[in-house]
Amino acid sequence: MREVVIVEGVRTAVGRRKGALSGTRPDELAAVVLDELVTRAGVGKEQVEDVILGCVTQSGEQGGNIARTSALIAGFPIEVPGVTIDRQCGSSQQAVHFGAQAIAAGDMDIVIAGGVESMTREPMFSNVGDAKPSEKLTSQYEIINQGLSAERIAEKWGMSRRELDEYSAKSHERAFAAIGEGRFKDEIVPVETADGNLFDTDEGPREGSTPDVLGGLKTVFKEDGVITAGNASQMSDGASAVLLMSREKADELGLKPKARIVARSVVGSDPTLMLTGPIAATEKVLKKAGLEIGDMDTYEVNEAFAPVPLAWLKETGGDPEKLNVDGGAIALGHPLGATGTKLLVTLLNRLERTGGRYGLLAICEGMGMANATVIERLDEE
Repeated sequence: MREVVIVEGVRTAVGRRKGALSGTRPDELAAVVLDELVTRAGVGKEQVEDVILGCVTQSGEQGGNIARTSALIAGFPIEVPGVTIDRQCGSSQQAVHFGAQAIAAGDMDIVIAGGVESMTREPMFSNVGDAKPSEKLTSQYEIINQGLSAERIAEKWGMSRRELDEYSAKSHERAFAAIGEGRFKDEIVPVETADGNLFDTDEGPREGSTPDVLGGLKTVFKEDGVITAGNASQMSDGASAVLLMSREKADELGLKPKARIVARSVVGSDPTLMLTGPIAATEKVLKKAGLEIGDMDTYEVNEAFAPVPLAWLKETGGDPEKLNVDGGAIALGHPLGATGTKLLVTLLNRLERTGGRYGLLAICEGMGMANATVIERLDEE
């Protein structure tokens, strides 16, 4: 199997729902990222062999295979195909896995993998409408919403409301520190918004998000529960992508890869508890990589709800100081289909900034699934 490397990665700043990116079509937003990605890498658009984008709510402006339409908007030749996939919150991470598999197998040499989601313009579940789950499904499993799943995880692992709110406040604190120190500057491509302004700073973090303030919010899913809007991910708009190549092709083109993909995993998990998949996915990917959690210099575990990364820490023995170091989705937002490669770009950027070697990314997904990826930073020669 051929070695797969990441040559470049970019993302937009993440906009709040009904925020700075609300006037921007998602296909045009993704096109900005696609164009910037190949420009930064110095690769011709005609050299790309496929564009694989994740998108969860594939309706309206996000319907009709947004990967293909975005590539055309970005000026890619008609010969460059595109495909859109939905593995729920891990969609763009799965796009990376599919692209890496095509390259490792020798089918392709250069692939763009990424994702896009406008939760403003195409609200979550608008592609589902009034459809109900099949009775053949509900007769086998208790199908509940993710918020209730998060409540059950908190109960199972004995997490208090205070613990969740303290974790969430830390997410905001870390996000403000990262933004203030310019840690995201190199990974973000500015977007000209509908009002003519340039949007280049994540707008999710909220001032004053202390444990006491968050503790005053009402619970959403259970009257006597622990999950609130303050310890859950934010609905957001954004796009992101990475440029994947075979090591041979990168060498041939005289490009210096930023990292290599060491191992990939995907798992199914309990569709009722739903959000615990990252635990098993992490165990699987580390085994495939021949590494241990202690070998990882940093990790990103998507903050769909605060209990998700906290349960992951308890089960994997991970170091809290290595987890979501620059803040997570509770503060920075979770633009569904774009989140996987957004987090991958941030992970890669952090490894480069700190000189770390290994990074791990794990994301929980609707209906009980998860992806995990291990990357290794490559020193420039």
